Amino acid sequence: MTSWPPVDPADASAVAEHRDDLLAAVRDHAGRIAYQLARLEGGDYGQATVETDRAEWTVKYEGGDLEYLRFAPGRGTETYVISTKQPPEPEALADALADYDAFVAGFNDYVASLDGVLDDVSTEFPEVATTDGVVAERDRVLGRVREVCDRIARELHRYEGGDYGTFTSRVDGTRWELKWDADGASYLRVGGTGGLYLLSQYEPPSADDIREYAPRFRGFVDAYNEHVGELESDLATVEL
Repeated sequence: MTSWPPVDPADASAVAEHRDDLLAAVRDHAGRIAYQLARLEGGDYGQATVETDRAEWTVKYEGGDLEYLRFAPGRGTETYVISTKQPPEPEALADALADYDAFVAGFNDYVASLDGVLDDVSTEFPEVATTDGVVAERDRVLGRVREVCDRIARELHRYEGGDYGTFTSRVDGTRWELKWDADGASYLRVGGTGGLYLLSQYEPPSADDIREYAPRFRGFVDAYNEHVGELESDLATVEL
């Protein structure tokens, strides 16, 4: 008859502690590789693969820190030596670490292969063209457009009263909208909702857009003048 309890299970603490010590050393060492890769690649995250005679090693990093180190042998199952999940089995870890020196040597060879690759790259670049002339012309044209729109806004404010309002018209089939308040023109938009803001409180339109729409602005002003003319005509028929 078998006595109870049977033989005590073997204590795995020593093996587990040894594995954890190895992983801590590998994490520290491979973390330095990840940091160097992050510097080399110039990004916050990425990965690189180094081939050895036995396997492919993949280093993935994020924020300059090691995220995982994967060992993928030509034959057999891949092993995540370092990861955010559970640690590898001792036998798998031992098999991977037997090739770790070759992985480090491969990484060092890769870095060495880049030494001097930028030595012949010239920093003598062409002079950068100034945009002063274009900006000055843009400001001149838009300044004149705003001056006219502010005047229209003041006239509309005098006639309609209130603190704000809009004037819209179609010019050659395109909708123009001037929004005004007591201080002047708030914006001038061409093309309806989602259209181009020829004037706004934000960045100015491109030079190409100004070139296209500034000549058409005359038609918008003509439409406003016609609107005022119609108002005067309507009032002229009032009899007291």
